[in-house]
Amino acid sequence: MTLIDDVFRPHAEGDDSRGRAAGLRAVRRRAVHGPGTAATRAQHAKGKLTARERIALLLDEGSFCEMEQLRTHRATGFGLEDRRPYTDGVITGWGTVEGRTVFVYAHDFRIFGGALGEAHAAKIHKVMDKAIAAGAPLVSLNDGAGARIQEGVSALAGYGGIFQRNTRASGVIPQISVMLGPCAGGAAYSPALTDFVFMVRDVSQMFITGPDVVKAVTGEEITHDGLGGADVHARTSGVAHFVHEDEESCLADVRYLLWMLPQNNRENPPVVSTQDPPDRPCEALLDLVPVDGNRPYDVRRVIEEIVDDGEYVEVHEQWAPNVVCALARLDGSVVGIVANQPQTLAGVLDIRASEKAARFVQMCDAFNIPIVTLLDVPGFLPGTDQEHGGVIRHGAKLLYAYCNATVPRISLVLRKAYGGAYIVMDSQSIGADLTFAWPTNEIAVMGAEGAANVIFRRAIARAADPEAERARLVKEYRAQLMHPYHAAERGLVDDVIDPVDTRRVLVSSLRMLRTKQVGLPLRKHGNPPQ
Repeated sequence: MTLIDDVFRPHAEGDDSRGRAAGLRAVRRRAVHGPGTAATRAQHAKGKLTARERIALLLDEGSFCEMEQLRTHRATGFGLEDRRPYTDGVITGWGTVEGRTVFVYAHDFRIFGGALGEAHAAKIHKVMDKAIAAGAPLVSLNDGAGARIQEGVSALAGYGGIFQRNTRASGVIPQISVMLGPCAGGAAYSPALTDFVFMVRDVSQMFITGPDVVKAVTGEEITHDGLGGADVHARTSGVAHFVHEDEESCLADVRYLLWMLPQNNRENPPVVSTQDPPDRPCEALLDLVPVDGNRPYDVRRVIEEIVDDGEYVEVHEQWAPNVVCALARLDGSVVGIVANQPQTLAGVLDIRASEKAARFVQMCDAFNIPIVTLLDVPGFLPGTDQEHGGVIRHGAKLLYAYCNATVPRISLVLRKAYGGAYIVMDSQSIGADLTFAWPTNEIAVMGAEGAANVIFRRAIARAADPEAERARLVKEYRAQLMHPYHAAERGLVDDVIDPVDTRRVLVSSLRMLRTKQVGLPLRKHGNPPQ
């Protein structure tokens, strides 16, 4: 006799509505309780929360509405017919974060190890379809062992349906993947298709082939964390955008990120009131950026000085640190900031930095987030590794992303802006709406020393004192073509501004650009460089 038979068999007092309602409550208690306290203790022993505990932390208290709580699988064979637990190992539904609707699905590792079967996948497909139709963000709480092997190809087809919906939702609703356990094989492609990936140290791992397969094929021995742990994906592969020490802080930051994003691509991000005056002078900027272009500084301190209350969310903080990508607010409105980081590799652009910034620009453009670009870039990183690795192709990704973006775009040259990197970093020539520069700017094809060595090579070689002649010609080149007002005199910079006025100028400019509209040619989609 099944649980349903036991609960709904006729009672002595009669099979009335009250009895049926009591039976329903008993069934729901069984579904919510899950496989039992022993399984829950095992989950906690691994340092992990249960799926329902995670949902409770993510959503506003009491807001969760569950879908298909009583769903069970229909598979037979390999003992599956004797195990048909409610939810089938995934909890799906919707709730609110700060009062705004958010859809969620969470793998329940206590049931079949969170492995995906046909019914499991169907539940995920349904909640994804609902999120797209409702125009609300989708958060996946991933903690699963991959495809349910006992169900064979049906499980693999379930993943295909998820990938297809991830792609259909891309640029339409924000998609956030939170890795709270293992994610192996084809399952790892779904997070890679989403906008943001969160991971927790010592808890989550992602890889296509696990350590056992790696050892069998290559002979290399490696741990699960060494192959696909949080730090690996945050620092080396770039798969993870954010890394946290525990699930509680991770889910708290997911909530914070959702508050920086719109519900969908037809809306703007939420605007909040701020006590930080829009015309606040930024006196500290006069001392933060050295005039000497060879001296490093931390561009994050510049960002802190400019944005509301010094608060921002840095994306991909540990990967490609020579460029900083961050979400912040100016006058209460969300902006995306892309900034060269002179503190790392002198702020050059390379393969990784180009990819990182390009994806960030595309995300901002998809979700109506204006882009502010802070330039201090000496060029692209030279070297055979970069050239053979396709720096041309990868640099073109950033160029394409900026050229394709229709949101308000403002660029500000803090110091150096040399060569192709200057053009790529949202120069006026590729469509920036407004371009500004500080009086410390140097906009040129290359640095004065390099330019003089090329242009005046023969004159320097013939001189009685080559070093003195080189110094004189470098000074002459800088005076003629690299003075702070050269670009402004030619209309390539809209204005040279006092660093103290930076916040006021940016806020005023963004207010003006708020109603910007751009007509695009009719096309299915572009063909961006890969």
